[in-house]
Amino acid sequence: MSRVFVFDFATPKFRLTSRTQGIWLNLTWLYGINIHVMYSLRVTNVSKHYSATPLLQNISFQLQTGEALAVAGWNGSGKSTLLRIIAGLVKPSAGKVQIFFDNEPISKERKRKLIGMVAPSLAIYEELTALENLEFFCRVRGIPHNREKCLDLMERVGLCEQANKMCRNYSSGMIQRLKLAQALLHNPPLLLLDEPGCNLDSKGMKVVERIILDQRSFGMTVIASNEEREVEYADRVINLSK
Repeated sequence: MSRVFVFDFATPKFRLTSRTQGIWLNLTWLYGINIHVMYSLRVTNVSKHYSATPLLQNISFQLQTGEALAVAGWNGSGKSTLLRIIAGLVKPSAGKVQIFFDNEPISKERKRKLIGMVAPSLAIYEELTALENLEFFCRVRGIPHNREKCLDLMERVGLCEQANKMCRNYSSGMIQRLKLAQALLHNPPLLLLDEPGCNLDSKGMKVVERIILDQRSFGMTVIASNEEREVEYADRVINLSK
């Protein structure tokens, strides 16, 4: 069971710095400690257009620690694009996305370290085992290497017994579970789930449900989906088709 430490960042004894954010990341990764701090996400007048074609128009919302938001809409309405903008993978045509740590804005350089994402476009390396994929993601993201932590995550998504199996031999549902595991490697305060139930059976959907529930204890979740069950995991819904 993870240990919980509560810090009052409003006191002058503990000032928010990039170093304290780094301490949080290392503690959560190495020791399973969840430090309860207040994160928030603010999306302000975000628009995206390609040439003369508008896709997103003036999207605004705020999200607090403990909350989950669903983004719904017809195919092509911009759900995936909005999540990619939030993740910093796509630049908006207008507007801005900010993450706050105890009401202090986080720099763009550190923002990506606080985000975990699951998306259909995410690449899994078929020539590696599932465990090797997670260890590779650790190195790429600069996360302290810890094989035990990787195995714990694989158990969490129901893949522990298949950890040393080549991913080329994984089913589509197993690949989706592995994508969920990689998104959780650094206990991200902001979890972006693009069609999280893709290719999952009922047991896999239980895994998604548990992940979203656990995320509420220390972070935020944005879900892009048209599936009723996935939308119901959220506290509120933004419909891009309206």
